[in-house]
Amino acid sequence: MTLSPVSDRLSRPLGSLRLSVTDRCNLRCAYCMPEEEYTWLPRDSILSFEELTRLAGIFAGLGATRIRLTGGEPLLRNGLPDLVARLATVSGVTDVALTTNGLLLAERASSLKRAGLSRVTVSLDTLDPVRFRTLTRSARHADVLAGIAAAGEAGFGGTKLNTVVMRGVNDDEIPELLEFGRRCGAELRFIEYMDVGGATGWSASNVVSRAEILERIAGRYGPVEAQTVPGSRAPAERFRLEDGTTFGIIASTTAPFCRTCDRSRITADGTWFLCLYAADGVDLRALLRAGAGDAEIAGLIRTVWERRADRGAELRAALPERGALYAIEGLRADPRREMHTRGG
Repeated sequence: MTLSPVSDRLSRPLGSLRLSVTDRCNLRCAYCMPEEEYTWLPRDSILSFEELTRLAGIFAGLGATRIRLTGGEPLLRNGLPDLVARLATVSGVTDVALTTNGLLLAERASSLKRAGLSRVTVSLDTLDPVRFRTLTRSARHADVLAGIAAAGEAGFGGTKLNTVVMRGVNDDEIPELLEFGRRCGAELRFIEYMDVGGATGWSASNVVSRAEILERIAGRYGPVEAQTVPGSRAPAERFRLEDGTTFGIIASTTAPFCRTCDRSRITADGTWFLCLYAADGVDLRALLRAGAGDAEIAGLIRTVWERRADRGAELRAALPERGALYAIEGLRADPRREMHTRGG
């Protein structure tokens, strides 16, 4: 089946697809899963590797050539290297990446590399084990650091470290995290605290903006130079210090990049979301399991994407008063609204 790339109403291509492989996670990060109890997706609703691979092929034919595996925590999904190997051979897929909290990465980095995984991004919000326990309700900080080291040893290049910056929580560690990234050959990406999914305790007062992050880094290291990449649709703006150190900032809260966003995401149970802030998605699992052909599924995806005009982060930024996107009752009523379900 021959397909062709598709664009939405703002001329944004369907370029990048995030595939969630599980809604389960082995951490309870304060900005993502702060509650004590959660509603999980039914086990029999979770897409198989065959179904995920088939969808990847359909999306690749429409222009989504970059695949990122997410969760929950994707390394909790048994046999993940098998899925990576399948995706790496899908016609049109040029890049298969993984976002992980790193707890299980040390033991699996080599097998993922051999399977064809292109790149790894690891969440690292603090270098302090005590603070890590407070943030995540886990004492396994050392396992995260071991996972980052193992990624380098396995031969991964271009590793990114994601840090969600929260005022009064970890914003004092910005320079130390930069130094850590330099030592281990990884690039830091500082992320503004976002009011999405399970961020039920979100407040604008807790957001450390891109401008403030840059001000703090410049105060420590001197001039910071923006690294402009023509035509880039990456979520992070990249910057360079005088010594050559590079880092990124994802400023979705104060400086949304909706107009260039080419990403969409599929939950572990096959619900396709066109925007991280979208309340509702498209059920692709029903089509897969009802026997729909690739052309029928591709036709639906094309039609929906061509109608897309989502600017969720922009609309949120324009609100005169802004709080958490959902109360816990709304999340329990529809767990697909959770960040750990739709893959961030």
